[in-house]
Amino acid sequence: MKSLSWRYLLGRVARLALTIWIALTLMFVIPRLGKSDPADAIMAKLAESGGSGNQALVNSLIERFGLNEPLWRQYLNYVWNTIRFDNGYSMSQFPTQTNSLVAQAAPWTFGLVIISTLVAFAIGTVIGAAMGWRKTPRWLARILPGSLVFSSLPAFMLGIILLFLFSQVWPLFPFSGAYDPLVPPGWNLPFVSSVIRHGALPVLSVVLVQMGSWAIGMRGAIVNTSGEDYMLLAEAKGVKPWTLFHRYAVRNAILPQFTALGLALGTAASGVVVVETVFAYPGLGSLLYRAILANDYSVIEGISYLLILGVAVSVFILDLIYPLLDPRINYGRK
Repeated sequence: MKSLSWRYLLGRVARLALTIWIALTLMFVIPRLGKSDPADAIMAKLAESGGSGNQALVNSLIERFGLNEPLWRQYLNYVWNTIRFDNGYSMSQFPTQTNSLVAQAAPWTFGLVIISTLVAFAIGTVIGAAMGWRKTPRWLARILPGSLVFSSLPAFMLGIILLFLFSQVWPLFPFSGAYDPLVPPGWNLPFVSSVIRHGALPVLSVVLVQMGSWAIGMRGAIVNTSGEDYMLLAEAKGVKPWTLFHRYAVRNAILPQFTALGLALGTAASGVVVVETVFAYPGLGSLLYRAILANDYSVIEGISYLLILGVAVSVFILDLIYPLLDPRINYGRK
């Protein structure tokens, strides 16, 4: 395998920077396409606190957020502040800083995303491998496809069904939230148990929907691998079926799955936005939903930048380490 060249690395870094810049520009433009004005959110917030009559205060807040400046200057300030992770204050929850809101919500989303994605990947990959392996027992091959029936449903719709069944009909799990507010947060058994109970249904709704795609991808890879010459040769040499399955078929077929896993971990956070809203889960999804309703540019841009940066960096890292996973791929062109 060829060593990593500076030309290759600089090209990938330039592509990463271009991707982030385009994403930043779209994040700036899209929220401003609506007819509502963020100044209205500021005035509504002041009205709730009884300060709506103070026009000087309203004008000072509009100036503080830079809403009185030309659009091009707002754009330059926004790009410069965003790349420095300086997202300023929330327009709808002033004087709370955007980074503080994001920092409170991010651990819940990342925990939900990482756990649900890894569980869906593991279960789906095992099911797909068994479905694609021609020597799988018939009874098992007939049962396995039934586990993928929920894959055609949107995660939020399945979440509503799970809420109805296991929070209303059979009240086994809490209806909303991330933990019981009566339990003091900390690394103690009551709090951890409460977090697990509150997160069980959101995780289950994502896992049941996602594992179908992992299973289908792995099944196709196993079917293709089973027809390779080295598989036929190993079988002709009398290699045991179990060894042939997990050391030859699965080991060679799982590489694209790991590539997709890296991308999924980067993009899955944006996919749980509606799921978090359904379960009133205090993650980035719920925070983004409230920010969109309030036309809170700062929070919308801060969350979107974090999600897009995660996707871009995931692709960048995968691009660099993929030759380590597959020696047939070189860093440079021949």
